[in-house]
Amino acid sequence: MDLTQQATDIQNKRVEETNKDNSESIECSKITMDVKFNNSRKYISITVPSKTQTMSPHIKSIDDIVVLGMNLSKFNKLTQFFICVAGVFVFYLIYGYLQELIFSVEGFKSYGWYLTLVQFAFYSIFGLIELQLIQDKRRRIPGKTYMIIAFLTVGTMGLSNTSLGYLNYPTQVIFKCCKLIPVMLGGVFIQGKRYNVADVSAAICMSLGLIWFTLADSTIAPNFNLTGVVLISLALCADAVIGNVQEKAMKLHNASNSEMVLYSYSIGFVYILLGLTCTSGLGPAVTFCAKNPIRTYGYAFLFSLTGYFGISFVLALIKIFGALIAVTVTTGRKAMTIVLSFIFFTKPFTFQYVWSGFLVVLGIFLNVYSKNMDKVRLPSLYDLINKSVEARKSRTLAQTV
Repeated sequence: MDLTQQATDIQNKRVEETNKDNSESIECSKITMDVKFNNSRKYISITVPSKTQTMSPHIKSIDDIVVLGMNLSKFNKLTQFFICVAGVFVFYLIYGYLQELIFSVEGFKSYGWYLTLVQFAFYSIFGLIELQLIQDKRRRIPGKTYMIIAFLTVGTMGLSNTSLGYLNYPTQVIFKCCKLIPVMLGGVFIQGKRYNVADVSAAICMSLGLIWFTLADSTIAPNFNLTGVVLISLALCADAVIGNVQEKAMKLHNASNSEMVLYSYSIGFVYILLGLTCTSGLGPAVTFCAKNPIRTYGYAFLFSLTGYFGISFVLALIKIFGALIAVTVTTGRKAMTIVLSFIFFTKPFTFQYVWSGFLVVLGIFLNVYSKNMDKVRLPSLYDLINKSVEARKSRTLAQTV
């Protein structure tokens, strides 16, 4: 009875103080209870975090889904889907177009690392601005973890951007679709994992599609260089690792996306800046871009901004409709990017690109299916045979009657 009375009194006092302050926003609710045991006091503090502390800054709460200031919760599911799909396609198609446009500037192909430096600077600024818009601004993930994530991010984006100096843009996109291959190889050799038939079939389809696409590119592309294949392959390996590290760190420390963007890209900016300074690659890049500020810095700003906005709609798509729909939409976006690349930028074309691209897309959907086998169940051959037999029996019975 003493415990209940004390808890009630303390709670009433807190309610009175809250009413006096007239505070409209409450970050968390606490109830402190005194427990008398052997003439000593022990304090039990129960803290319930608010929704805005635990949710991504892109998606503000469980009920309200806000993307770029737009509250999608006001619309029905179909309208939400079309808005998210439109956002993904518009921003990422512009992102891909600007990326290829930058590398089409004469003399810029050797400055892929400097473009990555500028992109990291813009992403850090965007992350800082977004972090100021949320209530909890504390850094939750340890600095050592961010140093590892930043190194992997530099490898992923830097090598990917640099590979465009040696490869056609469609070839780079096809390679980026096949992150499953290094993930599976790492799982087999490092963790000793075993994969099901769908995953193995997906990896085989992707591998054959990549080989076919690369052979076609090496045959008809005048600027094909094996160095580009090595660079984009290393970028894929880094990308396969960084996803697991980021997911584990964010779940373990309950960090926001804006925190992850700010610290990983700002530390990565320092890495690239030191690397370019040590290799004497910073001066020539700055001089070249100063001669063409609109076609370099201007395009790089829009390139970074559209990429940052695009991920907001991808996150909303995953939140509302799940990963299966999100992967389907992003795969369609990548296919559209390749088509637009051939339309807007002159390059040789062969139908081997189409058939090899279909193999890669088939591998992607097999991989998605293997991860959602409990949700998406395709009929087996045995089920199809049974259905056909039952259909014949019903027809025979109908004829007999």
